Amino acid sequence: MSRHGHTHSARGPSQRQLRVGEELRHALAWILERGELRDPALATTPVTVTEVRVSPDLKNATCFVTPLGGGDAQAVKAVVDALEHAKGFLRHEVVRQVNLRFAPTLHFLHDTSFDTASHIDQLLHSPEVMRDLRHEDDEDDEDD
Repeated sequence: MSRHGHTHSARGPSQRQLRVGEELRHALAWILERGELRDPALATTPVTVTEVRVSPDLKNATCFVTPLGGGDAQAVKAVVDALEHAKGFLRHEVVRQVNLRFAPTLHFLHDTSFDTASHIDQLLHSPEVMRDLRHEDDEDDEDD
């Protein structure tokens, strides 16, 4: 524990981790945009790199990806598997673009944040929630 009662992990990523993660995200997006990967799953599906989280020692990077426009579970799995298969090539290409002392090991995961946001939006627009919101508005009007 530090002097201020916080552990290192409780503070979140450092400014350097955030900056390196963003550089890696841009480099990966540029590599994928150029279409240098020959995998059929990647050739037919544009991929968005939404976030890259880097470990404190900058030796590991978790890359969150999603097919552009979503896709079914099978397409998402195919994209993530293709990127995992090509991670050696991607690591080599990233090192050429981003000046780092060590080449980080890349790990690819499907980014579910868009699915979660869509689900929350559906819930907020459901008739049950709308009814409850109208009921609360009516009670607020009566208090005035």
